[in-house]
Amino acid sequence: MHVIAPTCRVGFTPADYEFVAGVLAEGEREREALYRLLADDASRDRILDHDAVFHALLEQDRLLAVSTSFYFYIMVRRAFRQAGLEDARLHDYVASLLTEFSRLDRVRRPLGERLPVMDYLVDLVAAMEQASEELRFFISLHIGNVALFISGIFPDYIARRCERRAAPGIGYYEAMGENFLRAAGGHRLAPRYALSPVVRDLADVFGQARRALNAMADRYLAMDEAPA
Repeated sequence: MHVIAPTCRVGFTPADYEFVAGVLAEGEREREALYRLLADDASRDRILDHDAVFHALLEQDRLLAVSTSFYFYIMVRRAFRQAGLEDARLHDYVASLLTEFSRLDRVRRPLGERLPVMDYLVDLVAAMEQASEELRFFISLHIGNVALFISGIFPDYIARRCERRAAPGIGYYEAMGENFLRAAGGHRLAPRYALSPVVRDLADVFGQARRALNAMADRYLAMDEAPA
């Protein structure tokens, strides 16, 4: 079963590193030294935090040469650090989440054919009643992830629905996100996917993470209407 995990950094492509080198390196010797540093876990983030890399990413044309994982990692890391969230595992996990959910089918059909298309969190909660223990773990994790995605990237959508239809507000999404991520992080299957610490930690700072994504989306992202 595929789950979202903090794997953005290990999935960076040669084109991602070429982009960084094109921004920061002057000459072949600097480029080679930069590639060596980017291959080192201890130094990679310090290089990616460079203001020139961030601004060059923003100034590119809409069709970027970099991977989606790279783009979201740079954006999330900056937004989270500005919000006082320094844990790179959280940056990586949330960037992976945004990368996955940039595909609509991943939001609406999280478990492939094992569940029908579901557009609302309440549908997922209802599905847990008849699910196996294993399936409840995956559904819990997905509910928490979707709650962060929608409340973080589409807060205006939530506000409009709340005003027009008396639909749940941000507080509902925060409560759902915190509770279901905490449940998933404490599930016996979480260690199998190396998710116990990062998912529990994200639950603990859900509101802070949500607000960091709000600021990021407002300043830098132009995404379509929320999928749910």
